[in-house]
Amino acid sequence: MRGRGVLKERACKSCKMVTTLEECPVCKEKTTTNWLGYVIVINAEKSKIAEKLGIKNKGKYALRVK
Repeated sequence: MRGRGVLKERACKSCKMVTTLEECPVCKEKTTTNWLGYVIVINAEKSKIAEKLGIKNKGKYALRVK
């Protein structure tokens, strides 16, 4: 079963949210498989990291999208 049923994670080119879809569910921009590292934000309102990265919603976000 090589790779069967396994969805590759992708990152939005605009907001950097990580998803398995080709279109971002948040901002509707295209996603790419060319990204590095990630951060998971639980509470964007209280997170200093989310504030520094400009993240407004909870979720999984790529640190670098190419």
